[in-house]
Amino acid sequence: MDHFELVSNFQPAGDQPKAIAALTQGVLRGDARQTLLGVTGSGKTFTIANVIANLNRPTLILSPNKVLAAQLYAEFKQFFPHNAVEYFISYYDYYQPEAYIPQTDTYIEKDSAVNEHIDKLRLKATTSLVSRKDVIVVASVSCIYNIGSPDTFKEMRIYVKKGGEMTRSQLSGRLIKIQYLRDELEFTSGRFRMRGPNTDIMTPYSQNALRVEISGKTISHIYEIHPVTGDVVAELDEAWIYPAKHFVATDEDTAGAIDQIKADLELRRQALLAQGKEMEAYRLKQRTEYDIEMLLTAGYCSGIENYSRYMDGRKPGERPACLLDYFLRYDDFLMVVDESHVALPQVRGMFNGDRARKQMLVDFGFRLPSALDNRPLKFDEFEKLMPQSIFVSATPGPYELTVCGNHIVEQVIRPTGLVDPKVIVHPTEGQITHLTEKIKEHTAKGERTLVLALTKKTAEDLSAYFVEQGLKTQYLHSDIESLQRVEILKQFRRGDFDVLVGINLLREGIDIPQVGLVAILGADNEGFLRNTTTLIQISGRAARNAGGEVILYADRKTDSIRYALAEMNRRRTLQEAYNKEHHITPKTIQKTEVELKEFEQQTKTSAFGILSQTLPEPTVQNIKMVEADVEQQMLQAAENLNFELAAELRDRLFELRQMQVKGTGKKRGK
Repeated sequence: MDHFELVSNFQPAGDQPKAIAALTQGVLRGDARQTLLGVTGSGKTFTIANVIANLNRPTLILSPNKVLAAQLYAEFKQFFPHNAVEYFISYYDYYQPEAYIPQTDTYIEKDSAVNEHIDKLRLKATTSLVSRKDVIVVASVSCIYNIGSPDTFKEMRIYVKKGGEMTRSQLSGRLIKIQYLRDELEFTSGRFRMRGPNTDIMTPYSQNALRVEISGKTISHIYEIHPVTGDVVAELDEAWIYPAKHFVATDEDTAGAIDQIKADLELRRQALLAQGKEMEAYRLKQRTEYDIEMLLTAGYCSGIENYSRYMDGRKPGERPACLLDYFLRYDDFLMVVDESHVALPQVRGMFNGDRARKQMLVDFGFRLPSALDNRPLKFDEFEKLMPQSIFVSATPGPYELTVCGNHIVEQVIRPTGLVDPKVIVHPTEGQITHLTEKIKEHTAKGERTLVLALTKKTAEDLSAYFVEQGLKTQYLHSDIESLQRVEILKQFRRGDFDVLVGINLLREGIDIPQVGLVAILGADNEGFLRNTTTLIQISGRAARNAGGEVILYADRKTDSIRYALAEMNRRRTLQEAYNKEHHITPKTIQKTEVELKEFEQQTKTSAFGILSQTLPEPTVQNIKMVEADVEQQMLQAAENLNFELAAELRDRLFELRQMQVKGTGKKRGK
């Protein structure tokens, strides 16, 4: 399609029509940066969907983490079912980067497991970007990392046309050059097989496979086939076959790169010897020459991204290509940064952490200096690549407020008519007794409560106290295992208990209409957990309930409290005036339960399904079986985009493997 087609069963309401019009007009008149200041529950995603449909521009939506990216991806897929809505996040189920710790002389080899499903989605995203215009890519901030040149990716694609000239050997040779593997037994992503006149290709970015039938030197037929049954789905006149990996290079680029790698190896080796680092020089020579041999024989090597500067012809220090470069073929693409107050600081901080780790590898002879150029973008580089952009947040940070100036669009009025919850400040003397009574009031109305403490010990003790008072309560903090955290949140959503006590519940994604009370202890303790942004964000957890209430327990009004109260009161005044003018009676959101069921359907086979299984205690006799079971569950969790669970199972898998190495598996009967 050449345009975006928005599909929805509801129309913009509340502040949405005004926000849609303002943002659209701002982009059309050339505003470089705008901010959508939208309160919790105001339908910011639907607003952005309407803006994209109005502008009809390719769009990159940047999210601060994988979980939010997955939610946005699902929502935009529903809004634009006829367009290319793609998903681009880190493809690792787990990832241990290569590192060296000189203090203990410890080298940590890179260890990772690639999620093939996500890898396919990444390749599908870049393939869509080089082949069509009606594209929306939802990406995590990891999209600013090096992924190879888009020009080479597009240049090395293979064009096949019915009646065109090509032999089977020519086709197979070109497939191998773009990182496809010939495999006659296992027909999976990135592989091809040759049977008689047919060459079947399982492209990583498509659900179906491609069959190219060649008679002599002529392509006689091109089919789209089912990858399992081999049944013909459709006959095609032509097709493009894109590379199976992002890091690809032409023969000429590879040959030139190897010459430069050899030259730089010798220069670096001499520099290390001059510093008296004979062992480091020897190590670098051995490792680099092995990589060169792999490049010469296979056209690829482990860690090829560390040599990407040579492949791309970049100068030392020059920024690498990333997902944004795939968008640069459009002169009018749009960027939307979701939860910008979190995402933008992440982008700003990624370069320094990556640089510090790789500098150690270079200094001690594990990598050539070119590894330093396999990196995320610096923030100033990111800014230079940014097109017209819309920042989305309920609490924009200093950067957004500075660069946007007067171009801030508010979305304060919710379509549901819900207003910001009432906020009261209560002294700390007698706070627990007061809080207990308030919890009982809300529990009697069938509502739930969130309580935020400052320490883990306080959260645990407070939870125990509430239980003694007859309240169904659980606590939640970082010491609780990931699987158990998932189960606790599920129980809270389900209503198995009424009070959840935690430290920082912002990151848990708790948006439950039944939450009628939010209590913040130690609200006057200025800091990360009690600043203006946090106070407004956590208070918003009660904004989906018509009777929502927030209590700040404090003996003084800090600047953060004053600013937060002023902003929430301002919003509430506007919302109440709108409701009065339009005769709207606020109602608690009901649709969230439907969204929750959809979420549980996606994750129950990973998180909740595994929780119901009890793994046997590993013994000498069964440890292999237990290891295989854990590995299968880890891969399944990652397939369902439950990365926290996958990481937890990864750690369990490591423990099992270490037990085998040390021979510590328990014997039965001992």
